[in-house]
Amino acid sequence: MSHVLHTTFIPTTKTSLRRQFRKIHHNPTAGRIQIQSKIREIFMPALSSTMTEGKIVSWVKSEGDKLSKGESVVVVESDKADMDVESFYDGYLASIIVEEGLSAPIGSPIALLAESEDEIALAKSQTPSSSTAADAVSEKDTTTTNTDDGVAAVASVKVSTTSSTAVDLGSVKVGSVKVGSGVHLASEGGKRVVASPYAKKLAKELGLDLSGVVGSGPNGRVVAKDVEAAVVAAANVSVSGTGPAVAPEAAKSSGRAVVELGSVVPFTTMQGAVSRNMVESLSVPTFRVGYTITTDALDALYKKIKSKGVTMTALLAKATALALVKHPVVNSSCRDGKSFTYNSQINIAVAVAIDGGLITPVLQDADKIDLYSLSRKWKELVDKARAKQLQPHEYNSGTFTLSNLGMFGVDRFDAILPPGTGAIMAIGASQPSLIGNKDGRIGLKSQMQVNVTADHRVIYGADLAAFLQTLAIIIEDPKDLTL
Repeated sequence: MSHVLHTTFIPTTKTSLRRQFRKIHHNPTAGRIQIQSKIREIFMPALSSTMTEGKIVSWVKSEGDKLSKGESVVVVESDKADMDVESFYDGYLASIIVEEGLSAPIGSPIALLAESEDEIALAKSQTPSSSTAADAVSEKDTTTTNTDDGVAAVASVKVSTTSSTAVDLGSVKVGSVKVGSGVHLASEGGKRVVASPYAKKLAKELGLDLSGVVGSGPNGRVVAKDVEAAVVAAANVSVSGTGPAVAPEAAKSSGRAVVELGSVVPFTTMQGAVSRNMVESLSVPTFRVGYTITTDALDALYKKIKSKGVTMTALLAKATALALVKHPVVNSSCRDGKSFTYNSQINIAVAVAIDGGLITPVLQDADKIDLYSLSRKWKELVDKARAKQLQPHEYNSGTFTLSNLGMFGVDRFDAILPPGTGAIMAIGASQPSLIGNKDGRIGLKSQMQVNVTADHRVIYGADLAAFLQTLAIIIEDPKDLTL
């Protein structure tokens, strides 16, 4: 597990029935034994420093199921990844407060955990009504609670790394049964359908047979979004009458729209996080410096070692890291507006567009790792990013950011500075250009434009100019990149 959430236990019984441990009191006058009960609340965990609310992807357990310490209970979508939330106590999942597909603020209750099977009914009676739960989802709870009488229903969180549960969003085809290796049919070989309670309820309401639905939840479990996708695919088939619905890639190539024009679409959790970060960055005074770099030697090196698994991203990250070694101020950061930090590591974050948002996987210690290992690590990070399986330290530890649109033919652009970092470099495409030599002759060389956006509180124009000169020297004579 990646970390443990320290949440607060909120007693759900009357004051006279509160207890910290399970105690049995004997009433001599009544001649009977009174058993006091304890119901714990499972809270929406904070899975990253920028997360304000989480979305329930799927409930791994159903109401009434027995839970063991360390067992996965629910899959939560954070702003950057889907994570399993584990129970930190033994007990029974008595009541689900927030259903699949809904969101809840950090720290708000999403379920109730009973200590014993006999207490499930009591927990259900303490469950908020549907209208109250909906209010809790849309509004943050501003009340304070008493923490002296109990222990939290602590949950621990970890990123699912098992290959059988990772879903490559790029491999799923709408209206098609053929999917990536990380997705399974809910029912195979006549076995029972494995689906969440809400998915079953939704399928029943929509009249959908779950036996052929592709499950994207843990171990192939069908969740609500799978049911919704199957219904949409079925509708497309019935309208066209020609077979499976057109996949997004095919629709794009044919020029057909893949969205409903005029519709209003709410942000995904990741898009919401990106939006908040971009707005926050507006409070930082930034400036931009551009530079033209000749890439003939770098292109030749790339062609030579590409067959060994080296990527252009790794080459650029390595060159940038080596330049930052000589210019540590460009690798620094200011977080409080009163001081700045010379970061002890050079961690190169690289912006990657994924389904539903943007994320920046981090190549840690890029200056110290050899180019071949760096390339392997980058491919691993991209795969995990697309499957939404990155761990927090793999996307929030960057000290300098790269954003490359050169593969799309973009020759130059400006990037917005991510909060908490000192600089970001936008990289354009390498293009043939006519260059005048010192002897007056004109030659053809490949050149690319880079533009650096920096925090002017810490980094000044001369700092960036010196850094870019060093970077140009490394790229135009890249022999040190393969050392």
